[in-house]
Amino acid sequence: MYPLSFAQRRLWFLSRLEGPSATYNVPVVTRLNGPLDTTALREALNDVVGRHEALRTVFTEHDGEPSQTVLDPTADLVGLGVTDCATDEVEALVGEHAGHLFDLGTDVPLHAHLLRTAPDQHVLVLVVHHIAGDGQSMGPLSRDLGQAYQARLQGQAPGWDPLPVQYVDYTLWQRELLDQPQGQGEDAGTLAEQELHYWRTRLQDLPEELVLPTDRPRPQVSSYRGGRVSLTVGAQVFERLRDVARSVGATPFMAVQAAVAVLLSRLGAGDDIPLGTVVAGRDDQALDDLVGFFVNTLVLRTDLSGNPTFTELLARVRQQDLEDFDHTHVPFEQVVEALSPTRSLARHPLFQTSIGWE
Repeated sequence: MYPLSFAQRRLWFLSRLEGPSATYNVPVVTRLNGPLDTTALREALNDVVGRHEALRTVFTEHDGEPSQTVLDPTADLVGLGVTDCATDEVEALVGEHAGHLFDLGTDVPLHAHLLRTAPDQHVLVLVVHHIAGDGQSMGPLSRDLGQAYQARLQGQAPGWDPLPVQYVDYTLWQRELLDQPQGQGEDAGTLAEQELHYWRTRLQDLPEELVLPTDRPRPQVSSYRGGRVSLTVGAQVFERLRDVARSVGATPFMAVQAAVAVLLSRLGAGDDIPLGTVVAGRDDQALDDLVGFFVNTLVLRTDLSGNPTFTELLARVRQQDLEDFDHTHVPFEQVVEALSPTRSLARHPLFQTSIGWE
């Protein structure tokens, strides 16, 4: 048994607070055309689970304290259900399986189901619970599954090179890193202490909630329901955005952050705009090919005071972001605990709007 990473602990706590939920499911849906050997696919899935310990980890509790228990790889850790269906039924069935409910104490955090619309037409639905994988994990997962399937078609086990580390190694390393001493004299402290000091100062007197002119009150408990609005930005607009960013040495992400902050401010949120974002958290090359939950959350505080021009604001955002991204090791939940904002089931702590750039 091993301790949880700090990110895992956050999701484990939410699962205990809210009960089984599909909120943190990460679905990967792939259309497969041509002949398919379901036996080889099932074997390949279990090969991948055997390769990545995070995909065969359950989270047990002892005296109120959670721990990771890595299961021994066996042939039947992950089953592969198969459903014959019509093409117009696929979308609903994908949604049904994407909403699979995991019991983190007993279930491996990978669910697989195959939808067959014709003898040579399939849709594979893989669902990973976020506690075992993040967005960057989907690349290694898909690649390893493809390699394993090709090997199993030949009646062989995949000939992978061993992974240099597993997720539990990262978990232990994370704790060691945060406990490392930094600085000298009055500035001495652990890395965690120094980063927490930075964020206490950086986020002091942060607005607890952005006031926006919504058409209905915020519910007392978050429902996690949402919608999607798509917008296509033309190449010419993007080139102009990139040119503006380059003029002050900023990135397109920083330009988008500044633009979102301006929009929220114009809608009535004031001139102190906290925006959340995530960082990959894979600070070592050994983690690149590993399935696991590494991301951390940052609060980017955007200062619009003084009526700056957009270029001035962007330069301000660039300078502050560079400082913030130098302090990404301390887990978000420890920052929340250190700042101790008013807790509410109705809203996310420290920020309610997040931005991402892929």
